[in-house]
Amino acid sequence: MKRITSEKSGRPVIGLALGSGSARGWAHFGVIAELKEMGIEPDLIAGCSIGSLVGGAWAANYLEAFQEWVLALDQWDVIKLLDIRLSGGGVIGGERLMDFFSTHLGPYHIDTLERTFAAVSTDLETGREVWLQQGPLLDAIRASIALPVLFTPVQRDGHWLTDGGLVNPVPVSLCKAMGADIVIAVNLNGDIIKDRPGARKTTRRSPGSRSADLNLADQLRKTLKKSAGNLLTRFLNEDDAPDMFDVLLNTINIMQDRITRSRMAGDPPDVNITPRLSHIRAMEFHRAEECIAEGAAAVKRNRDALKMALGGA
Repeated sequence: MKRITSEKSGRPVIGLALGSGSARGWAHFGVIAELKEMGIEPDLIAGCSIGSLVGGAWAANYLEAFQEWVLALDQWDVIKLLDIRLSGGGVIGGERLMDFFSTHLGPYHIDTLERTFAAVSTDLETGREVWLQQGPLLDAIRASIALPVLFTPVQRDGHWLTDGGLVNPVPVSLCKAMGADIVIAVNLNGDIIKDRPGARKTTRRSPGSRSADLNLADQLRKTLKKSAGNLLTRFLNEDDAPDMFDVLLNTINIMQDRITRSRMAGDPPDVNITPRLSHIRAMEFHRAEECIAEGAAAVKRNRDALKMALGGA
């Protein structure tokens, strides 16, 4: 376990725990920028799922260029990066996406990054939490973002690894294990499940009520229908009920909300930043601009808490 100590840095060590949350994860860009605006520069980063992707880019000093690319994405750009298939443990293989990132993050190894970084993944067989702190940065990110059923799992050292959000959606504990005295957590799951009347409905909207823009989940449905026979077509086309993707994504939302609450209750951060992004669907990666803006706004709402926690830093 690679650790930073207060004695080495001469001040309290600040850790940043970047949580999972699919497309909502672009809020991490806004959080990091606003923290920098406040003069807060974390010493170490722990990322889970999309948090590992943004955190890894930051640790590799690739954050600014990465953000520019993300802001330019439209829905077709995202779809073209996904290799959709019906085998291998996931709908999306991930090779095409990783090939793209390899041109930018391929040469980097976690051990040699300027910022201390680690990613969280899950051992698919044992359910154990896996902390990735060595080896190629891209391999660690790919293992951490392997959202079950959607992305194929990753084999590493004889183990099949999948998304870290299954066990530790906001890796506060990893930050502390790496030596953080003060942990700032970014929880993207804080308002995705509503415990009150009027919560978002999980059923699909009718085709006529949708935006003219093509939704990524819709494209996945269409591609699967073309690739599969009549049985899967009927399975994906229940008009009066949530279909496979709605059930899957809402199940993951519920699971990560409950796990996040449990983990953070037992191991709370010093500051909990919770962007308000329940209106962003899991696969809406083309909505980066509003996610980034809300990430910055969430930091501003926690300015007093940050100043109090970092008063001695």
